Amino acid sequence: MNIATLDEKKHIHMIGIGGSGMYPLAQILHEKGYYLTGSDNNETETLQAVRDMGIPVYLGQRAENIEGADLIVHTAAIMADNPELIAAKASGVPVLERSELLGIVTSWYDNAICVSGTHGKTTTTSMVTQILYTAGIDLSAFIGGKLPCIHGSGRSGTSDIMTCEACEFVDTFLKLSPDIAVLLNIDADHLDYFGTVENIIKSFHKFSELTSKAIIYNKSDVNTCKAVEGIIEKEMISFGMTADCDYYPTEIRHVSGLETHFQLMHQGKNLGEIVLHVAGAHNVLNAVAAAAAAMYVGTSFADVAKGLETFRGAGRRFEKKGEVNGITLVDDYAHHPTELTATLKAAMEMPFRRVWAVFQPFTFSRTAMLLDEFVDALSIPDTAVLTDIMGSREKNTYNIFTRQLGEKIPGAVWFPQDELNPETTEERKYQNFAQVCQYVCDHVQPGDLVITMGCGDINKVNKMILEELERRNKVEKT
Repeated sequence: MNIATLDEKKHIHMIGIGGSGMYPLAQILHEKGYYLTGSDNNETETLQAVRDMGIPVYLGQRAENIEGADLIVHTAAIMADNPELIAAKASGVPVLERSELLGIVTSWYDNAICVSGTHGKTTTTSMVTQILYTAGIDLSAFIGGKLPCIHGSGRSGTSDIMTCEACEFVDTFLKLSPDIAVLLNIDADHLDYFGTVENIIKSFHKFSELTSKAIIYNKSDVNTCKAVEGIIEKEMISFGMTADCDYYPTEIRHVSGLETHFQLMHQGKNLGEIVLHVAGAHNVLNAVAAAAAAMYVGTSFADVAKGLETFRGAGRRFEKKGEVNGITLVDDYAHHPTELTATLKAAMEMPFRRVWAVFQPFTFSRTAMLLDEFVDALSIPDTAVLTDIMGSREKNTYNIFTRQLGEKIPGAVWFPQDELNPETTEERKYQNFAQVCQYVCDHVQPGDLVITMGCGDINKVNKMILEELERRNKVEKT
């Protein structure tokens, strides 16, 4: 389908409209004037946010939901046997996977900044967006997490600049039309699809070749350097931790738990001080990459510094959810061992009495293939509490259960699942979440930090813990 065909479409139906990759597209297309409808299987805050935009949403996916649509879009996570998808494909109406539609949208802009990498995509895309938005640029944006300054995760602007999170999962980023490609890092992930790290590197090389103008890449990451080998006729801009990079930080000072200062250098010249209010050394590098991208499209250093200083994180990226009786609750999207390690190391350096990691493993394949790496990461906090594995799009052909992870982590807590009847029902999930909530609330103490972690619906546990702690605190005061 070409752009002209999309321009003729009036009613777009989105299967899985509450997903992190669909919601920002819905925001952009809604602002562009398209009539949207959508469906999803789970009630979430995001789904309510979609309704609040005036978009009709069906809860539950049924064949009749597609009625009247002249374009149907679905996420990659929708199973082939989904009745709504089956009806869509039989309807004769054009059907696109979400990344194909996003690819069309990115082609509308002359400066599409597409941020890729195994880790840090959402944070870095959010940083670039915050910098440009704070500088007064009317940009468009597609982010995998909610950014307060744009009131969501997507927006449609009038300028020729778009920021876009570019996900490597099943090669979806190869559908995009990047003008500026940012490569943050490359690590072993989605091995159920890629098979080997070498194959992941090859995909990032293909993504790099797609870009029309510049590649901003992490020179301090070996795999990223391999991915850009042999790229020609693009402007190559490096960032990293050392002075042989075009952009790099010096004089890094961790002032307090969530505040870090550093000097931003460009080819040996000190541009000035950057102040960050997000945790961890990894976010220093994300900020350097964001600065390089923003300055490439003409933003001044002063505006870069101002944007980063006002950035307080994207939704579900070390997002503080509340504090009750001296107990701090944070929610984080980390779901890969490298992400968990970076976040938990940063948390352990903060002045908390104890750090609790409440982790929901996501997909059976990732849990099975990276089991030992998960063990290492989840051994960092004082206590790890584990939920059942969220299978998402997968069946448990790996015969992997939380027990196999928990048994290897010193002091880990989990609640045994009936492995003879392993299919997770909504009732079992709620029971499991309630058990985790009860345990944490029974044992956590003032001065502790509780981080819920994972890319599934572990944020529901965070909300349960917060509400239960508030209830108990109120009872104690009466």
